[in-house]
Amino acid sequence: MAFDGITIACLTKELNDTLTGGRINKIAQPEADELLLTVKTFQGQYRLLLSANASLPLVYLTDLNKPGPVTAPNFCMLLRKHILNGRIVSVTQPGLERIIHFRIEHLDELGDLCFKTLVIELMGKHSNLIFLKDDDTIIDSIKHISGAVSSVREVLPGREYFIPMTQEKKNPLAADACENFDQLLMTKPMPVYKALYQSYTGLSPIMAQELCHEAGIDADLPASALSTNQLRILRDRFQEMTARIQQGHFSPAIIYQGGIPAEYFVLPCSLFPKETQKSYDSISAMLADYYAEKNTITRIRQRSADLRKIVQTALERNVKKYDLQMAQMKDTEKRDKYRIYGEMITTYGYSVPDRSKSFQALNYYTNEEITVPLKPDIPVMDNAKRYFEKYAKLKRTYEALTEQTAQVKEEIEYLQSVSTALDLARSEADLLEIREELKQTGHIRKGSSQSKKQPKIVNKPYHYVSSDGYDIYVGKNNLQNDKLTFEEAQGNDWWFHAKSCPGSHVLVKTNGETFLPDATFEEAARLAAYYSKNREQGKAEVDYIQKKHVKKPNGAKPGFVVYYTNYSMVAKTDISGIREV
Repeated sequence: MAFDGITIACLTKELNDTLTGGRINKIAQPEADELLLTVKTFQGQYRLLLSANASLPLVYLTDLNKPGPVTAPNFCMLLRKHILNGRIVSVTQPGLERIIHFRIEHLDELGDLCFKTLVIELMGKHSNLIFLKDDDTIIDSIKHISGAVSSVREVLPGREYFIPMTQEKKNPLAADACENFDQLLMTKPMPVYKALYQSYTGLSPIMAQELCHEAGIDADLPASALSTNQLRILRDRFQEMTARIQQGHFSPAIIYQGGIPAEYFVLPCSLFPKETQKSYDSISAMLADYYAEKNTITRIRQRSADLRKIVQTALERNVKKYDLQMAQMKDTEKRDKYRIYGEMITTYGYSVPDRSKSFQALNYYTNEEITVPLKPDIPVMDNAKRYFEKYAKLKRTYEALTEQTAQVKEEIEYLQSVSTALDLARSEADLLEIREELKQTGHIRKGSSQSKKQPKIVNKPYHYVSSDGYDIYVGKNNLQNDKLTFEEAQGNDWWFHAKSCPGSHVLVKTNGETFLPDATFEEAARLAAYYSKNREQGKAEVDYIQKKHVKKPNGAKPGFVVYYTNYSMVAKTDISGIREV
């Protein structure tokens, strides 16, 4: 979800409830477009992050302390001069704009009580932090915007502060917000959800889609095609939404898809299943977790780029090799036909006239008449020799290709498993272990640095506990899979793996018990489905068997095992509700 006006409304309520009456104890500017305020209240001390970053403007309470530069920037020094030790009187939002006003009282040089306002505008590339006098005159801003940059509004010291026109959008919280609601939407030649967020401030596209979903309306339906009843229901849902905002009834939650944070909402969400939602009491905690997880995923993706390139290049090369070998293998299917031709000539060739181009013979293998082609310019019996030579050559090719294709197919499956492990990696330690694995298998040259003592990689499998209290372990990569299955598992422990696709080995420790609850089997299967290449499909078939029946062939690649007489079940790839330790 975008950092829209509704999110700002939820954030404003939390900040107003938490910080009003508090005194600003410290002011730091750790980044060129970012402030960190330390506010002391009767309830305790809080840190408020205010970021006007063009790509990711943010405001939230945080526990993290970011050090500022040795020499404070001018804007920071100005704020320290005016509002250090000042008291926050209120935190407000004008309308449903993406703007927050911090009204602060302080004593001036003469000891008189004065009021200032610190404004943060969260508007993408137009985001800014602006410091105002009580009469809305701009004292200074963290970004100066001259008339040469913007013809709409200058943000410079001495200029009057005002909020630019929002394209004639209506304020959803105004008393007349629903006047001409039907006409406002139906006159716009666009899908109904677009008509909603282009008619009212503070609405993001995803929130407009949520309103349509609550009203039971297809969001992509043209607004002009809505019936009177549909417009009435949509208007009711819209009024319910604005009432929740005005009453401060927010419910922050992160939406997860495939274990990755995909969206967040601050109002109840029906667009996504409940089991994919993680609820929070604080929007600051939600925003901190959401962007921290997003940043971690982005950082891991960036750090794994070189490994992905190595794996992808090797995978593409082996797939091409395999396709070529399979085409050659198809040509060897003629070998038995050539052998039979040779045998037919050896059996019946004495009666075939010289210079014949073919002859009919009874194939004693099938009791069917076949036509045997001949080269008329050589003796009949020499044709038999020619066919036997072709047969022998194709047989040798077939035998060689059978071994080679098996090796290449095993290599492809192995590289696919490494690619899946890279997709599942969560930390630097995961990537280091995968890199070590690729070194051991020869895909990365070890180099001269190998002679030096390398730091030992300490990385453990994922550890979950089933609802019945049984420990479940999940390998993060092929090396961990081997160690988990063949070093840490006992013979009667249960072993799970997604069927016919790359994935993690999942092990359920039985603690010597013969029977396990069905719920534990189901949860272990869900983990095996989730930690596999099929995680995006929603469901996956999972094989499970006792560990003592799982074997590793001699010379097999890391992570490769064989097993027989296994059980199978179809499991969802949703692992919400399974406790991770």
